[in-house]
Amino acid sequence: MKPNSRKQKTLYILKKHLNKNMQIIKKNLRQGEVTVKINNPEDLWFLSQVINVDDSVKGKTERKIKIGKEGERKQAVTRKSVFLEVKVEKVEFHKYSDNLRIGGIILQGPDDVPRGSHHTFNVEPGSIITIKKEEWLGYQLEKLKEATQKLKTKILMVLMDREEALFAMLKHQGHEVLATLKGEVAKKSVESGGKKNFYIEIIEKLKEYNKRFEPQNIIVASPSFWKEYLMKEMSEDLKEKITLSTCSDIKETAIQEVLQRPELFKVLESDRATKELGIIETLLKSISKDEACYGLADCKEKIEVGAVKELLVSYEFLHECREKNKHKEVEGLMKLAEKMKAKVHILSTEEAEKKLIGLGGIAGILRWKT
Repeated sequence: MKPNSRKQKTLYILKKHLNKNMQIIKKNLRQGEVTVKINNPEDLWFLSQVINVDDSVKGKTERKIKIGKEGERKQAVTRKSVFLEVKVEKVEFHKYSDNLRIGGIILQGPDDVPRGSHHTFNVEPGSIITIKKEEWLGYQLEKLKEATQKLKTKILMVLMDREEALFAMLKHQGHEVLATLKGEVAKKSVESGGKKNFYIEIIEKLKEYNKRFEPQNIIVASPSFWKEYLMKEMSEDLKEKITLSTCSDIKETAIQEVLQRPELFKVLESDRATKELGIIETLLKSISKDEACYGLADCKEKIEVGAVKELLVSYEFLHECREKNKHKEVEGLMKLAEKMKAKVHILSTEEAEKKLIGLGGIAGILRWKT
């Protein structure tokens, strides 16, 4: 049974596609085409890093179609599912959203859809699209490969309220429930009657699993404000790992609910931020040794002579170049860098980008001193 309402559609997508990574359905690099299936919101972030202006994207999409002759008063408008190919003009993605918008000019489609008119794909979990490029760069293929790989960050999840707690570890194909606890938190301290504080029991179990599994991140979710009460009892060393979220109940099905919330994306973003700051730190050390270049002109000069070992480009800088129609020069340098056996990094997390933008948005770690 297919979903009808927007709410039903969201629940259908959540149930069907949760915990799966992006799938590469078909890859034909000779023709410059890669077909992918989007299975979770994070896949949209990866695609936003890969799809460029002047690429073409094709797939099923919804479009308003006018029924009746042009100029008629009672010309009806209906939404229709069509298969279109567009030449990309704009890619819009907002962090923590579940939607990627790809706008462009229609190249191919049904007879009742005018060629040359504009259309926007709304890509979401469950969508299948084909991306076509004149040439796929190594870093773009690497991004797609990364999107298909299993979750590397160890994440422990706790769903809790005043009477129950559920502990689970996130895995590549779903999750593993570790334990459930039952208890009761006294409403007032005078009512405790010698009962063990349930929040303390939860924290003791958290400490046990933290020691056993060594997760990089812990997500604590609860209905209402119970998580805030738990955090008042929490030790400082655990607080550093914890991200708070919300769930409707303490059933195993609620794990799926939490995984669709923006907090998980923030956790994964934090892991990326650590890696990207490490790359920036290497760059800054190279600058101090005169083994780096930064700024477009300096990088261009060093890339052309094959001196760049690693090229760092800010995603925001790339976006600005596209807005100013200067993206082809930067993308040309990225292509040349790869041909010269340099590794290209696109940095997109806040702190790393801020530092790179301060150096002109583009920088290189050199093979030798200049």
